[in-house]
Amino acid sequence: MPQHHGKRFKKLTAEFDQKQSFTAADAVALVKKNANAKFNETVEAHIRLGVDPKKSDQNVRGTVLLPHGTGRVVRVIAFAKGDSAKGAQEAGADIVGDQDLIDRVKGGFTEFDIAVATPDMMAQVGRELGRILAQKMPNPKAGTVTANVGAAIRDIKAGKVEFRLDKSGIIHTIVGKANFDEANLLENVSTLLDAVVRAKPAAAKGTYLRSVTLTSTMGPGVRVDPNRIKATA
Repeated sequence: MPQHHGKRFKKLTAEFDQKQSFTAADAVALVKKNANAKFNETVEAHIRLGVDPKKSDQNVRGTVLLPHGTGRVVRVIAFAKGDSAKGAQEAGADIVGDQDLIDRVKGGFTEFDIAVATPDMMAQVGRELGRILAQKMPNPKAGTVTANVGAAIRDIKAGKVEFRLDKSGIIHTIVGKANFDEANLLENVSTLLDAVVRAKPAAAKGTYLRSVTLTSTMGPGVRVDPNRIKATA
């Protein structure tokens, strides 16, 4: 179905050339300018890569700690016991538990953003919560299955985000909030793009960064020139 936009959105798109590709700094400034909704909009990055998502040797996935955080309050639960549970609590996990937490999630509890687990809990978590957690399932590649859950939780709370390729070959992730200073938002964007470039699979051929678009929750997308990104990454 065609997407219908209101007067505010149409006015914003009329004020700049949507076909133009900007430097990352200019794109950040434009996204901030366009984020004039009545709430603090989230700034997102959408990165189309020149890889085949159907081929396992061209999968792109990783994590990156944004230097200025995401601006979001992230709710973290931890599947852990003993000293690991104590470490998770000290690191600021919102809820910590083992079988009791598994039962709570099985009962319909969903008020969390990220789940972490110690390796000794994963067989149990995977067996009982595999289908329920789905994309939120703790994963070693995302750094959410670790013996040091305390460190993982501190990183997540500080602004660590996961990026992963979707079925159409695009990475979607957040890079901050519209009320961030331009310099801080730009540094977050640059840090993310550097991480994505470093995650380039050896099997990837041709142009890797096909397109990069920054946008806010209620604003239009602003294109970033991928050639300038490659020159600095």
